Amino acid sequence: MKPTLRTLALVTATAAATAAATVVLPIGAGHSVPAALPMAASSATVATAAQAIDAPMVTGLPDFTQLVERVGPAVVSIEATGSARGAAMRGGEMPDDEEVPEFFRRFFGPGGPPLPGGPQSPDGNEGPQSQSIGTGFMISDDGYLLTNHHVVDGADEVKVKLSDRREFKAKVVGSDPQSDVAVLKIPATGLPYLRTGESRSLKPGQWVVAIGSPFGLDHSVTAGIVSAVGRAANNQQRYVPFIQTDVAINRGNSGGPLLNTRGEVVGINSQIFSNSGGYMGVSFAIPMDVAMNVAQQLKTTGKVSRGQIGVSVGAVSSDMVKGFDLPDTRGALVNDVLAGSPAEKAGLEPGDVIRSVDGVAIDDSSDLPPVIGAMAPGATAKLDILRNGKPIQRNVTLTRLDETDVAGNQRRVAPREPAAAKAENRLGLVGEDLDADQRRELGLKAGEGVALARIEGKAGRKAGLRPGDIVLRVGTTPVGSVSALERELGKVREDQTAMLLVRRGAATQFLAVTPDEG
Repeated sequence: MKPTLRTLALVTATAAATAAATVVLPIGAGHSVPAALPMAASSATVATAAQAIDAPMVTGLPDFTQLVERVGPAVVSIEATGSARGAAMRGGEMPDDEEVPEFFRRFFGPGGPPLPGGPQSPDGNEGPQSQSIGTGFMISDDGYLLTNHHVVDGADEVKVKLSDRREFKAKVVGSDPQSDVAVLKIPATGLPYLRTGESRSLKPGQWVVAIGSPFGLDHSVTAGIVSAVGRAANNQQRYVPFIQTDVAINRGNSGGPLLNTRGEVVGINSQIFSNSGGYMGVSFAIPMDVAMNVAQQLKTTGKVSRGQIGVSVGAVSSDMVKGFDLPDTRGALVNDVLAGSPAEKAGLEPGDVIRSVDGVAIDDSSDLPPVIGAMAPGATAKLDILRNGKPIQRNVTLTRLDETDVAGNQRRVAPREPAAAKAENRLGLVGEDLDADQRRELGLKAGEGVALARIEGKAGRKAGLRPGDIVLRVGTTPVGSVSALERELGKVREDQTAMLLVRRGAATQFLAVTPDEG
């Protein structure tokens, strides 16, 4: 049996990191290659050619000692305690391992184990108080600092320890669970703080450094490289394009800085992906451009406002490329447009593929939420869209994101089991008309949608269709009756891929269905 994969949020402490020269050798004419070691004359020509081909593009290893000495004093340790913390963060008793979500289980946060030496009852269970530790870093000399939301969430008291061992009680200025960023304030001035770097300029392969207190070992410094940028780590934080690194991050590193070789903070260490509970080479950090945007709003208003256009989107598969006559798989496929949303007012439709927002490329569906979420409500965004393979543009005026409204639109009731009939189309799909009561239960408009009674043949089953699914569209054409469904499916050629917009429970998405061969 495969071990359960899980991603763990972290908790951090202090220190800093530094880089020395890494030499990158240019490729092309006009640049010399270092001389080879002495060798026999008979093999000189071969050796020279081999050396020219195999010459390393990167030489030397970085030395981070100066960086650590300079930025270390700006990194702090955080201790959060509170009698209500366990109930607020875990909903009561600590759940069993199987009850915790498979991905992104948080340690020393929701469901986390007690710290060594922390308050415990004689039998080893938690006492009346719970405690978590983490890391933070100063962003101004007047006492403002950043850490993770999950480090301080539900805490009654937060203490901050500076590198010179002074301790202060901190005020939680604001905390945002969507980005996992919290802003704290301590009553001190003249403090060292970190410069903010440009996280958008990060590229895979660049050196980065983390400072924290894994397992309580404070002032620990680890280094590695950027593995990828713009990662979508989980649905709970879909507005964060995470920085993925191979920097060693463990329990105790949450909220600590991720630094570039200039000593600038480019991210906040937040999560790891692991099937063991410890570091396995995949770590995630919140980009500083996202963190500082959140921090500024929390300092100003105490809350974070994000823009929305009111669509649900999905990835574009290779089968969908054929079904929608697209040039490639880039973009975010619109699966649903919320009633009354900015997207509906701007004329967006299911089946549209959003390729860019204000000139920013949308290569994957996960790229869209961070771009839109970073824009202020009331702003206007220009969307470049492919509809039926043809480019169009739409201007959308964003409204304020309300997660409760989004959740409220997702309640669905399954239809009654329809009577079986006989398939008369290439895809082997048998439809059943919906009555007014069923549509009302499903949240559908009058004349919208057809239930699937039975799936005949391999094509529909291979695509993932099930009896009881509601077909809303064939391609971009709405269907509201069995006759309309049969008419559109009858247009599907033997070598053609049909795109069906399907609603199942709370989810609405396009499925690509290719007729069975023969």
